[in-house]
Amino acid sequence: MTPLLNLRHLSAALEIRQLGSISRATDTIHLSQSAITQGLSKLEKELNFEIFARSHDGLNPTPAGDIFLERTQTAINFLRRMDSLLGKRDNKSAPLYRSLTASQLRALLTVVEQGSYTLAARHLKLAQPTVHRAVQDAESICGHRLFSTSPSGLEPSWHARQLARYIALFFAELSQGIEEVQEYHGRMTGRLRIGCLPLARTRMVPRAVVNLLDEYPEARLSIIDGPYEEQLHALLHGRLDIIVGALRDPPPSPDIEQRALFKDSLSIVVRPGHPLEKRGSVSAGELQRLDWIAPREDTPGREAFTQFFENNGLSPPEHVIECSSLVATRGVLMESDRAALLSARQVEVDVSSGLLSVSSRHLQDTGRTIGIAHRKGWKPTLVQQRFIERLEQEV
Repeated sequence: MTPLLNLRHLSAALEIRQLGSISRATDTIHLSQSAITQGLSKLEKELNFEIFARSHDGLNPTPAGDIFLERTQTAINFLRRMDSLLGKRDNKSAPLYRSLTASQLRALLTVVEQGSYTLAARHLKLAQPTVHRAVQDAESICGHRLFSTSPSGLEPSWHARQLARYIALFFAELSQGIEEVQEYHGRMTGRLRIGCLPLARTRMVPRAVVNLLDEYPEARLSIIDGPYEEQLHALLHGRLDIIVGALRDPPPSPDIEQRALFKDSLSIVVRPGHPLEKRGSVSAGELQRLDWIAPREDTPGREAFTQFFENNGLSPPEHVIECSSLVATRGVLMESDRAALLSARQVEVDVSSGLLSVSSRHLQDTGRTIGIAHRKGWKPTLVQQRFIERLEQEV
């Protein structure tokens, strides 16, 4: 968890970097020189490295300090968006990132994520009244009611959800800054959270992960699967760093960038001994009459499945089991004469083990672009960049 660094102290450090001295920063931060000096000292103690080198010329960022402050500026920029989101607040000219505390930000974020004060308090290991009071204070400063109660529980407003996203990205960027400083000092303990779509789960991502850990054994990696919509939400809120798998066209959000790695076609996958296994010539009409296991609606795989039959002047098959789980798909295929439309890469382990078979019938026009999605403007740490390089080597 990112340490709760004082927002005013972070703002003061940014002003000192720009202006070169504590005395010049007092006018913009509205703190005394002694308060800024004490705050800076506390900040460096919490971070366990010097942000500035002191000299007769003033204060200049250390190499580690420069790395951290660059990330801090990006993090603060996320919080700056809160003011434009909420609009003008009566008689309150100070920006929200200088009015709210880190504790209030974390409480607000956690209540939105957990959906209740009780669960948020348990998550933060705080008393429930403490969390409730922090959120109430945040609402007062923001000038908006951010939560309402309903029969289903606590309901965050649209503003609360948007604020939570900016806050989550703020904390994520600060964590990146701390990890980058650790990398500068030779400690490769950075974190990478990978959203993994079906094709990437079998070998591509696991191999890249193993190779990365051979190089950086102390790196902290998480592989997260689940529906694309959930992974996209986590990516946009800073809980994932990248998503690896089939890219969406058009991109699902203006805040997402997609990077292609390779093109992949789909194949007919059946059980060993299936009547289609060795047949190289199978008409589209015969395929239409089969019972199928297909990807769920609104996925690139299902679009390719539908497009194949439509390109052949046929309506898509009706007897379809929708399934996004390779384990469940394998089980159904092994126990029936159904066929599945999958990437040959996705089932190569099962094929080599003799559990499944890929038909020699080639399906045209079922190509999908496989690649990486990340937040626009995302800057990877060294550990994260090395994973992407490892991934590129795998494909």
